Amino acid sequence: LDKSEPGRTIWQMEADERFANTAGILQGGFLGAFADSAMGASAVTFTRGAAGATDRRFFSANVEMKTSFVRPVATGSVLTCTASVIAGGERVVFCEAEVRDERDRLVGKASSTYIVSPRD
Repeated sequence: LDKSEPGRTIWQMEADERFANTAGILQGGFLGAFADSAMGASAVTFTRGAAGATDRRFFSANVEMKTSFVRPVATGSVLTCTASVIAGGERVVFCEAEVRDERDRLVGKASSTYIVSPRD
């Protein structure tokens, strides 16, 4: 949805039934992957902004991640993930993310460290 501010991105997805377990609840791995995508993009936009190189391409590699599942997500829910860089340097960036459902209820939180490098 938004990546206009360096170091912050907002993503949205629907909890499709293909990503559910047998109880009809979104599998945690998909929630984690959603947060990882948003945080990785935040790390890239942060690095591009900090380097003053908005035309250069960068790659972010997740080196560790923690995900907390706060409440179950039913299929059909629309999820919004807001990810932000908490601290960063030239090569290492630390991010956090919150995932909320369409009723603005917190369903998950994540944090991760990324290694960022130029992509030629």
